[in-house]
Amino acid sequence: MKYRRIIKWIGGIAGVVVILLASGWLAFVPFAKEPPYSFVKAWGAPGSGPGQFNDPTGIAVAGEEVFVSDARNARIQVFDLDGNFKRAFPAPGETAVKLGRPMNLTVAGDELYVADYWTDRVEVFALDGRHRRTIGKTGTGPGEFKSPGGVAVAPNGDLYVVDFYNQRVQHLRADGGFVRQWGTTGKYGIWGGEFGYPTDAALGPDGTLYVADGYNDRVQAFSSDGKLSHKWGGPLAMNIWGPFSGWFATVTSIAVDKQGNVFVADFYNNRVQKFAPDGTFLTAIGTKGSGPGQFQHAMAGAVAEDGSLFIADLGNNRIHKWRPGR
Repeated sequence: MKYRRIIKWIGGIAGVVVILLASGWLAFVPFAKEPPYSFVKAWGAPGSGPGQFNDPTGIAVAGEEVFVSDARNARIQVFDLDGNFKRAFPAPGETAVKLGRPMNLTVAGDELYVADYWTDRVEVFALDGRHRRTIGKTGTGPGEFKSPGGVAVAPNGDLYVVDFYNQRVQHLRADGGFVRQWGTTGKYGIWGGEFGYPTDAALGPDGTLYVADGYNDRVQAFSSDGKLSHKWGGPLAMNIWGPFSGWFATVTSIAVDKQGNVFVADFYNNRVQKFAPDGTFLTAIGTKGSGPGQFQHAMAGAVAEDGSLFIADLGNNRIHKWRPGR
């Protein structure tokens, strides 16, 4: 009888542990709430010719065109929605502006904003490739950058520039004038409102600012009044990485569609994850590999008007097109 009670007691404890573990799993590893996306096609190959890439790092869609940062070729390439090459800029030998290592891209109106990691500037082009202006310079002061990774543009022209090595996001006026910043310049942090090498930003339809907090493996969202609204990515969004749904292993890009859904490039997990505006996990796109619909580091994503998703596949030097599930 004594041993039977001990066994029963151990069994009860084991049951409680299992329940707690299961509850924790359900709390921190959500199930998909949308059907998976369907792979449509991919294009690109290593090289420096038209339609070839040497590290595609950023992507944006404007109307019927797809813009790609071809980082180590120091150029922007433009394609139609089926992947047919149209043009590239700056043209070889052009002296007006030279890109160093273009990163994430943003289209606002008739302009393309290019975060240039090596030159510590944001370059602004017309969509046909003509250079219009330069914003910022190297430094740690207001309106200065140390390797900007991405930029979001508000309807009034205000800019939100992700300042990678300065560990901050700067809010600037359209002319580059400083408004405010999030994060402490040069200070790495894991608490809300602090950053660990942020990489990109995007604005939601309601004015929410979403920041890809790169090495903290999370997304932080700030309301239109500048206050931290919510954050997600792993348990408590506290710099805990992992391969599970809703978790990240280095966040490199962020995009928002017209419904406010948030698409996050999950670099080392070789996928893009889709979330509702409040951070609810919806679905994941892609797996690791070199075959159709597989990635060697999903670097960036962008959404077309019809909901098609375009993804820059860094290691495979190509672009993928996906269609929403039915």
